[in-house]
Amino acid sequence: MTVRTFSVDHPIRVFLLDDHEVVRRGVHDLLDSEPDIEVVGEAGTSEQALTRGPALRPDVALLDIRLPDSDGITVCRELRSKMPDLACLMLTSFDDDDALLDAIMAGAAGYVLKQIKGTDLVDAVRTVAAGQSLLDPATTARLMSALRGPEEAPAPPRDERLAALTEREREILARIGEGLTNRQIGKELYLSEKTVKNHISRLLAKLGVERRIQAAVIAAHFEADQPR
Repeated sequence: MTVRTFSVDHPIRVFLLDDHEVVRRGVHDLLDSEPDIEVVGEAGTSEQALTRGPALRPDVALLDIRLPDSDGITVCRELRSKMPDLACLMLTSFDDDDALLDAIMAGAAGYVLKQIKGTDLVDAVRTVAAGQSLLDPATTARLMSALRGPEEAPAPPRDERLAALTEREREILARIGEGLTNRQIGKELYLSEKTVKNHISRLLAKLGVERRIQAAVIAAHFEADQPR
């Protein structure tokens, strides 16, 4: 993400998604009281967020992970497919490793608990708006390792694991590891979103995994030894 600067004359535009009105109102008032931050809109459901968010062109989307009609991670992925420069900051009541891993793969720039202090939340919004990440690389690596499971048998040698993939599927796998959406992958490789989706379905089957996140773990190992 490109480094961006904001000021009183050019404030950070923030969009809020939380199904609890009291939480939204409190966060809205907290952020709006800062001279360099402007809350441009809010939503209580994922449907509202996906309808309103793109039209408002926010710089930061503060998204609750747990929603009655969907989840903030899906909203993050969908919003970023339409606005690649959008910084999504995930807000949750739970310290959930699975949710954090899913958020990373959806392209979230940060992840904070609702117990966070007000001043720290303001700082978090400024940090992700500037193009920086609140996701510690060491934490990400720990989560990727945990996903494989301590009792899982060692992975087959890399050449065996990836031998069945075509060159195009390897290119797509590498970009899955970077957390890109299907639309972003298609744009980089000059492919339609549907074609990317078909490639991903085939490569998941070849790798013997069901989830995109599991493919990302393999991609992380692949990228470690093979330059793009």
